Amino acid sequence: MASSSSRTSVFDSVLEHLDWLMTTFELLEYAGKFDAPWAWYGQLDDLTDNVRVLTPFVLYVTNCRRKQKMCWEHDLEEKGNTKSDSLRLSIILSKIQGLPAESADLAYIQSGASNLSDIKTKLTRFEENIRLFFETEIRPSCIISLLHHCSLGDPRLVTNLIDSVLENLDWLTLRIHTYDNALRFVMMTLEAKLSFLKSFICFATAQGVVGNQLIDLLIHAEVVAVKAARLVSICWFKRNSKRVCNEMESQISGLIRKEIDPVHPQVRETYIHVLTASKLSRSSHTSVLEKNKHLLANFIDRLLYNVMELLEHFPSFSVLVKDQMLILHEGVRFLRNLFGQQQEEFDGLHDQMKDLIGFVACDAGIVILSLSPTEMIEGLAKETDLALFHLVKVLKFIMAEFAQIYPPPSFCFPWTNELGCFDFLLESLQEQSNSEADSIDFPKDHIHRVQEDLIFLRSLLENIVGQRNQNVKLQALWNRGMEVAYKAKLLINSIVSGDKPECLDTLAGDIELMRTEALGICDCLSHGTDAQRGTNNSPHTSSKLRTPALNEAPVGLDEAVKTIINRLTKGSKQLDIVSIVGMAGLGKTTLANTVYHHMHLSVCPHFHIHAWCTVSQTYSKHNLLSQILCSIHRSSPDKYLNKDEDDLAEELRRVLLRNRYLIILDDLWDIEAWNLLEKSFPNDANGSRILLTSRIHSLPLQLKHASEPYHLRQLTDKESWALLQNKLFGKKGCPPTLNEVGFQIAKNCKGLPLTIVLVAGILATTEQDCWKEVAETLSSSTIVETEQCKRTLELSYGNLPGHLKPCLLYFGAFPEDEDVPVRTLIWLWTSEGFLQKTEGKSLEDVVDEYLTDLVQRSLVMVIRQRSIGGAKACRIHDLIHEFCVEKAKEESFLQISHREIDLITLTGPHNLHRLRIYNTEPRKLKKSKVFFPNLRSLLFFAKLKAVYYLPTGVLLFKLLGVLDLGGFIFNYEFPMEVVLLVHLRYLAISSIRSVPSEIANLSRLETFLVTATGRNVGLPTTIWNIQTLRHLYITSGPCGFHFPADNLAGSPDLKHLETLSLAIDSSSQSLQTILIKLPSIRRLKCAPLKDYSSSRNWILVLDGLSRLESLKVISLAPLEIKFPPYLKKLTLSHTDMLWSEISTIGQLPSLEVLKLRYNAFDGEKWEMKAGEFLNLRFLELSELDLRSWTATSDSFSRLEKLVVQSCWKLEEVPSCLGECSTLEMIELKWCRESAVTSVKQIQQEQMDVGNEGLRVILENNRF
Repeated sequence: MASSSSRTSVFDSVLEHLDWLMTTFELLEYAGKFDAPWAWYGQLDDLTDNVRVLTPFVLYVTNCRRKQKMCWEHDLEEKGNTKSDSLRLSIILSKIQGLPAESADLAYIQSGASNLSDIKTKLTRFEENIRLFFETEIRPSCIISLLHHCSLGDPRLVTNLIDSVLENLDWLTLRIHTYDNALRFVMMTLEAKLSFLKSFICFATAQGVVGNQLIDLLIHAEVVAVKAARLVSICWFKRNSKRVCNEMESQISGLIRKEIDPVHPQVRETYIHVLTASKLSRSSHTSVLEKNKHLLANFIDRLLYNVMELLEHFPSFSVLVKDQMLILHEGVRFLRNLFGQQQEEFDGLHDQMKDLIGFVACDAGIVILSLSPTEMIEGLAKETDLALFHLVKVLKFIMAEFAQIYPPPSFCFPWTNELGCFDFLLESLQEQSNSEADSIDFPKDHIHRVQEDLIFLRSLLENIVGQRNQNVKLQALWNRGMEVAYKAKLLINSIVSGDKPECLDTLAGDIELMRTEALGICDCLSHGTDAQRGTNNSPHTSSKLRTPALNEAPVGLDEAVKTIINRLTKGSKQLDIVSIVGMAGLGKTTLANTVYHHMHLSVCPHFHIHAWCTVSQTYSKHNLLSQILCSIHRSSPDKYLNKDEDDLAEELRRVLLRNRYLIILDDLWDIEAWNLLEKSFPNDANGSRILLTSRIHSLPLQLKHASEPYHLRQLTDKESWALLQNKLFGKKGCPPTLNEVGFQIAKNCKGLPLTIVLVAGILATTEQDCWKEVAETLSSSTIVETEQCKRTLELSYGNLPGHLKPCLLYFGAFPEDEDVPVRTLIWLWTSEGFLQKTEGKSLEDVVDEYLTDLVQRSLVMVIRQRSIGGAKACRIHDLIHEFCVEKAKEESFLQISHREIDLITLTGPHNLHRLRIYNTEPRKLKKSKVFFPNLRSLLFFAKLKAVYYLPTGVLLFKLLGVLDLGGFIFNYEFPMEVVLLVHLRYLAISSIRSVPSEIANLSRLETFLVTATGRNVGLPTTIWNIQTLRHLYITSGPCGFHFPADNLAGSPDLKHLETLSLAIDSSSQSLQTILIKLPSIRRLKCAPLKDYSSSRNWILVLDGLSRLESLKVISLAPLEIKFPPYLKKLTLSHTDMLWSEISTIGQLPSLEVLKLRYNAFDGEKWEMKAGEFLNLRFLELSELDLRSWTATSDSFSRLEKLVVQSCWKLEEVPSCLGECSTLEMIELKWCRESAVTSVKQIQQEQMDVGNEGLRVILENNRF
């Protein structure tokens, strides 16, 4: 073989000169000695890429010339045309070598002997020569002649050539932004195909295939590589021609299809010939495997790519072929991981097994390269079918043997939300039945038959739900019933996606067998037994657990609170770090939160600035800084999304400088997080403090400025009992009959507050005469405290009604320690089918009930409340989060991947239902080559990041109902691959400009969410065809969807649309044309079209929206509104209305929440009139020019909460609020001292009439 130096190109010196020149320009410009126009840098970049793209040809011609020189004398007599071939090569090579000669001026410049004024001319001349070489020597005729007369014939030289082409493909797909996604995709496919050829050659060589056995593959790969290099060079040099780019897309696709893929018989024969030789040529199987595991892993990974391409046609395969392909995919991934990430396990196998695996690797290649989609759909040839059957059988054997040595985790059908699965399935069937068209694949008489069978099966299982755990036969019947239900669900969805309905008869037979078996079992149990006592977990059980108040004072932490406050407010003036350490579930965050709110909400705050930051185990500098700044400024995280982390660090330092601040760093796990933030915390010797919590006792000792950590102790038995009583009975106290057993239960909780509140959730739904059973369950003294907490969690989970289990486990799909918006939960739970529809109740009401139940069971915490009650955001304790993640995996409910390697090594059955992927691009999902045909939910989580395309690998998950693409930005375009996922009910995507007309393919779509867009989003006319739409929402900024308003006479109404972010122009007529087709709107946000300018007033005529309850208007100024009659919530921002117009709002009879923000009204005087705002419960005034605000005694007769922020001119709050009997809270921030004084007077008046519970929050009022 040739030496590695054969890769060296004569162009290398040219690239070095160009690189030196670029660096020199930058240094001279930095020193102020040279002012280079940006065009020069662009010319140098392009010239470098021009040279780089021709490098494969230079390498090929150079190596061919060297090889011919070496064999000239040996072949002179045998090949009469060798001399002429060599002459041709010499001519081409002289032209190539002449190009660097033309660049001698560049080397001369590098020596310092040239004037910089000559550089432009010399660069231009060199560029012209490069382009001339491309035009004359890279023509098809020249390439054909070159391939006809030249050959490398050496594995090392051929793989080096392929590497050179791969390098060009790699940078080209990123370098050129003018390419559309189709060309970019086909170039990336070519990259994968060339990688396959390279890995194939390396694999065969390692197996000992040489000489004539390998020569056909080498020649084939060489020809393909040279042709690919030519097409790539054209893509670069002609990149500005759309016509040429389209032509290149076609030619690259043709090269792949005709000369790389094993479609052509000659290509397939070449591949199989080499694989057969590989299988037979090895003298020592085991030693070859052990020596070349990385080569085998790479080759099998490339084979897996071919399998994934075959699986794109999966729905059209027969059932038998489907089963075989699933095992083939699983087996080949197993081999890939065994040779890659699991090499230690491979080394532990016996030699016979290693030999078998080596043979199977070759057999897998032969079978995979023999398969074609057409044959698999129409029917495999007998020989291929037999080979596939044999291969699958051996793969199953190998995996089973391996599992005996290294047992894998158990998997099953997802049992969570068991009966809810039936409800969701029956609802889908009803939708199918109600459709106008009668499907050929799924006729309505079949639908009705399946409906009847499933209704019977659900009724049967519902009757035994309470007894199945006490009877083995009933449990077995239940398990089989659930398996049938899930199979039915997958089958029906597959049919809708275009699959074949050949299993319907089998499904009906399974249900009929169950019917017969169930009747027999029920007859045996007809005499029955007494109803089971104990835990009551029926769906209609109302919990007796007292609902905790937000930020409720904890039991047993009084002394700890005093100690921490003392450390924060006294002692050294130098910056100090106060640490709270202790085990999980001990109450560290609760203690820090209590202290934080005490310090933050104090009438005379000790610190000028307060901020809270949750760190956790997964973090980034950008996220931590954003959290702190958001907490300080009460701003949205969107404000900081696109800012550089170093800029954020400097901004935080400036904000904190010369202020006494308190920063909470909750749940710190390592010193690195502190190192990322330390420089942003100035030490002004003014008594600033950092308060951190951690499970790691030694962590505070590693920090500078840190005082002795505070070790949070466990509760005493007495404190534990007090906390348990408080959670269960409040001030009423425990009944005497339960004192003894209750105290014993509290004692068994081992002083862990989290365990106590979880046990309280269990006891709240347990008959009181069964408390002893709970005490016995918790009585084990052999387990440590944290394990006790986990055991209690298991008990709490088992105690949940079936409909709440999936709701709890779904929290595991969200990042640890992250607030979860309840609105997002509503939409996701609905799309997942978790919510049980109840007559007369909205989905929000049902979610409120579910959340209330979970909160009362102490499994979920409410973090933020709505303006007038109800949860706005919630989260779970990190220990509960760990439990949810583990339990979700155990029950095949949800799989979580935190890194790319997690995807690559992900194993298990193909019936995975939900997958959450953190910090991994969608293309990495394709690269991992996972295949889950039954996947229903795919959730990405990542901060904003540009990616160029959504890989077609996502289309393998054809049954997706929920797709969240996280923060990935697809070049601000809608990824067209999504419109083929016809089962989608929920779609979340970031930063798009418009939606294509093909969105109408998503006929089941209910929720379409656009995040972090910063712009309006145009909708097509076909949006009116998606009759299932309920929510069209843009999360951030004054942005909305722009509906087409022309020619809508024949378009159907969106009868179910409830939530809408709407971008409008100033034409009242076009707005009415749109709104009249949205009869069910309940929540509406209005924003202007960004590119629209008009001197006309904005007029919103909304009085026809009889169901509208919540209205938010942003940046429409000046504004006039005709309000809907039953409006409950109104938010105005940047609307510049006059205070004289507010009486119209005051007359709205149902208005409960009013938020006036950022110049919503112009003027300094607001005089409220009698009889206005009679039902208002919440009022917010933010950043208004208001100076004088007066009201009468009957104003705000039902007001509960008043928030006034940044109204710097406001002199006082109306004194009549002192007479308001419903007032619960007043919050005043960044206002005048006179306004603070008026609030204190109101507080005193309220206390005088007995309202001692009024909360008054005064913050940063120093004007």
